Amino acid sequence: MTDLEIKPTTLAAGIGDRTTRVIGAILVGSGRLNQSDVEQVQRLAQQTGLKFGDAAIQLKLVTQEDIEFALARQFNYPILSHGPNGIVAHEVIAAYNTQCKAVEDLRTLRSRLAIGWLKGASRNILAIASPERGDGRSWLAANLATAFAQAGVRTLLIDADMRYPRQHKLFNLNNATGLSALLTGRATRDIARRVHPQLRLFVATAGTLPPNPQELLTRPVCDVVLDQFSEHFDLVVLDTPALTETADCELLAARAGAAVMVTHLNHTRHSRLTIAMESLTRSGVNVIGSVVNEH
Repeated sequence: MTDLEIKPTTLAAGIGDRTTRVIGAILVGSGRLNQSDVEQVQRLAQQTGLKFGDAAIQLKLVTQEDIEFALARQFNYPILSHGPNGIVAHEVIAAYNTQCKAVEDLRTLRSRLAIGWLKGASRNILAIASPERGDGRSWLAANLATAFAQAGVRTLLIDADMRYPRQHKLFNLNNATGLSALLTGRATRDIARRVHPQLRLFVATAGTLPPNPQELLTRPVCDVVLDQFSEHFDLVVLDTPALTETADCELLAARAGAAVMVTHLNHTRHSRLTIAMESLTRSGVNVIGSVVNEH
């Protein structure tokens, strides 16, 4: 009977209406629109064939950031507040700027690591290494760990640079107690703090700077700590000190077993990169990839 047929155009319209209701409700619930605004947007969308978000932007009732916020909420993909008073600093772009090219590049790196390394790895710990300070190692560690967590991977980011730590600043965390306290028996694994209830990302800061960071990393307790974290997380990312300045990174990368080398465009010196690669090779570290950072 023809009067009972469901035409494709009718079904598509129903889905579109449902999506509009969800996005509109999210924007109203967050105080970014009121019900009168939603009705105005819906009228324009129906008249022009625009999507709800595009119509709302055209009416200048919301911004692109507002629409991305609503879509993130709809698909359970948290967009974190950023800035001095936010959850993350501006540098952690993967946490809030989902559409920029740098984040797409991070997702590509995440996919390649997940398929080419993590899937068959005997140890789920990855050291992020670089020859010198200023190469963008901490930036990559923070954003890559965030990207993995966004894909549902239970991820721990450890700031293992107990000389020039950065992760507490990138995630706006108190750095009073961290890795240094854990390695000296003055703290427990509770130093790993969850960044957001909807994001499976945990961060362990470096803690108070010790006078003997290399000695702490040499002790057997360091292996015990990494083993325990490895059992409780799908992935452990280590932010390490510069390779050519101390032996800390070499020690950490050897314990991890795998590393990604970061260089900075127009900054990293070739001679330093050669020394860094030789030190990792000498320690039996599997350098599974390299990243040229333009950030």
